[in-house]
Amino acid sequence: MAIEESLQPELLLIEPDAPALHYWRDLWRYRELLWFLVWRDVLVRYKQTAIGVLWSLLRPLLAMIAFTLVFGLFAKMPSGEAPYPLLVFAAMLPWNFFANALSESSGALIGNANLLTKVYFPRMIIPLSSVIASLLDFAISLAVMAVIMLWYGVFPTWRVLALPLFLLLACVAATGAGLWFSALNVKYRDFRYVVPFLLQFGLYVSPVGFASAVVPEKWRLFYALNPMVGVIDGFRWALLGLKVEVFWPGIILSTFLSLLLLAGGLRFFRGTEKTMADVI
Repeated sequence: MAIEESLQPELLLIEPDAPALHYWRDLWRYRELLWFLVWRDVLVRYKQTAIGVLWSLLRPLLAMIAFTLVFGLFAKMPSGEAPYPLLVFAAMLPWNFFANALSESSGALIGNANLLTKVYFPRMIIPLSSVIASLLDFAISLAVMAVIMLWYGVFPTWRVLALPLFLLLACVAATGAGLWFSALNVKYRDFRYVVPFLLQFGLYVSPVGFASAVVPEKWRLFYALNPMVGVIDGFRWALLGLKVEVFWPGIILSTFLSLLLLAGGLRFFRGTEKTMADVI
């Protein structure tokens, strides 16, 4: 009987090398895995595409043309002193980054299910890699923005120095939302349909095709409950110089809500991380 028991296979339990308190240290220890996943996501995104990274140029340009025609030419929406295409493209920069990062990170855990069930590493690395990989498209679009600004003779002022801060705010919002939806998507696969709907809805309720100034003054603070409102207004303020003014209470509120979204996402993701390998 003892011999038969010794021949039975043992269960392999995958668990972290350090206590939960050392989770953030583990995140730093596995930074090479993070950069590997970022590089892989960049390569896979444009694999077997006919024009490759040119899609990063075409998508914001085509969106800018569509919004300019609909809102600028037909609807006659005001743009202040800024040319309407610049107003739209300055908003497309953070919105496209947020949309790409959220879309990719929300399904990242499902797409890496085989990796989750084989070895321990901080699972947060996977959605984070999707957010970081989306910065490449942002950098390409920012270069296009610089060319368009030169075409219209609009030059940045000292305000452009604040652009990294608003980019960081966009990263905070994208990471917070990505952590929420990536964890929810593991347990409830319905969220793979929810995210595209929310992004499509968010595009029209965010000030992408119009200036936030068209919103009545009494509703401006309520409108800023959408975290991307502050991000988009901040990008326009930083890039278009004195041609655009912003509603600073709204930016402060959007910043607070983005930080709250990130804090909640971190807490929820960490709470569900232990069981991800079991339910995926």
